[in-house]
Amino acid sequence: MSRHDVLVLDGPLGTALEDLGLALPAPLWTALAVRDRPERVAEVHAAYARAGADVHTTGTFRTTARALASAARQAGVPEDGNAWRALVSRAVTLCRDAARAGSSDASGIAAPGERHPRVAGSMAPLEDCYRPDLTPDDETLVREHGALARALVEDGVDLLLVETMPTRRELAAATRAAASTGVPVWAAVTLGPRSDFFDDETLVAAAEDAAEAGAEAFLVNCSAPLATTRALELVAARANRPPRLGAYANAIYEGDSDWPPLRYAAQAERWIELGATLIGGCCGTDARHLRALRRLVDGARPRGPEEQAP
Repeated sequence: MSRHDVLVLDGPLGTALEDLGLALPAPLWTALAVRDRPERVAEVHAAYARAGADVHTTGTFRTTARALASAARQAGVPEDGNAWRALVSRAVTLCRDAARAGSSDASGIAAPGERHPRVAGSMAPLEDCYRPDLTPDDETLVREHGALARALVEDGVDLLLVETMPTRRELAAATRAAASTGVPVWAAVTLGPRSDFFDDETLVAAAEDAAEAGAEAFLVNCSAPLATTRALELVAARANRPPRLGAYANAIYEGDSDWPPLRYAAQAERWIELGATLIGGCCGTDARHLRALRRLVDGARPRGPEEQAP
């Protein structure tokens, strides 16, 4: 495998917006910024493009009818059953336009040729990604994930990213719904804050579930970097998996929370050695981490001061 086969995914939206001073309470989280502060969402997408990301994820983690209905109930206001659809369209447009603009400004990034950013439509758990016990019944999973998948494809995403799934059941249902649209699908699980959502057997089975449901790639996301590495080692050794592997880790789970860009990139190098061709960042990473990943993929020497700069 050539390093040029590896794609750099973008970084987190939620923690990046919080770093910009935005409050993002549940249940809407990043959907609040898509609705109320779209210029800040575009700012984050553009920063990742300037850092050298190849694939950009829409801010649709919580732009669902379920999340908006929950927010309306909490606020004691009438529910607008169609509001989620407009929010999905806005999120896709923000991501696509900002990624293109940022990519055109990505001077100084070591990458062969002209970069053409791809847009991945985010499909998250219907409830809480850290509460597998709240996973809805199968009929609900198929219906609601299917609605979001179709909306994202209608709005022109290049692929669907089923991400941060805490259970095999929801991973399979969401992946199957996404694959039914006919666009490429990547499917990712989270190991959870304490890395206990999947044991060895169920993690290998999840990778195989994703492949059977139609995913072209299996990824581990929003998990501690070292736990992510262990998970990839296991899947690479034991699973009959989709043809691609990937990882984008959470940099704020470890006890010391000390995952600066160069240390993170060193861990990502191990992911590539294990066969990962999709690498990026999740909560706690930022554009500096992506610059380090970009240089890793492009074979450039690490430049500590550059990666440490805001």
